[in-house]
Amino acid sequence: MKRLGYKFFHRPCLEVARELVGKVLVHETEKGILTMRISETEAYCGEGDTACHAHKGRTARTEVLYAQAGTVYVYLCYGIHWLLNIVTGEKEQPEAVLIRACVDAPGPGRLTKAMGITGAFNRENVCDGKLWIADDGYACNVRTDKRVGIAYASEEDQARLWRFILE
Repeated sequence: MKRLGYKFFHRPCLEVARELVGKVLVHETEKGILTMRISETEAYCGEGDTACHAHKGRTARTEVLYAQAGTVYVYLCYGIHWLLNIVTGEKEQPEAVLIRACVDAPGPGRLTKAMGITGAFNRENVCDGKLWIADDGYACNVRTDKRVGIAYASEEDQARLWRFILE
């Protein structure tokens, strides 16, 4: 398996979100290496996207979205589930891809629990850390759909087909 590097993530969010489907999420733990195939992602495309956490600009929470491509953004959802995102594109242009599901973990909270991913990974980088994404050559078809759980966003942004799903 080949680790995806900076060049992979230093591209537009929609391209990265689509191409992450089928890749392998890897976590090197003290007990061994955990791997899961990514089956679903969602794109969050900057301050103009009302579903993106950076829509209202920089805050202590969203500062990480302005970092370099490959930076990990992990946040706690509903005070219960850690959600894993990877920053994409240009530095200072807040875009990220939510890793929404893996083949054996249907849901963003389930995958982080299964992989042992917590807020401790926030601001790490998948290009050189113990949490990374690999390409093992797996080829797959990807379909699109509306993003999930963004009722707070504009109708236009709710309707965007920015969720990418393994077929």
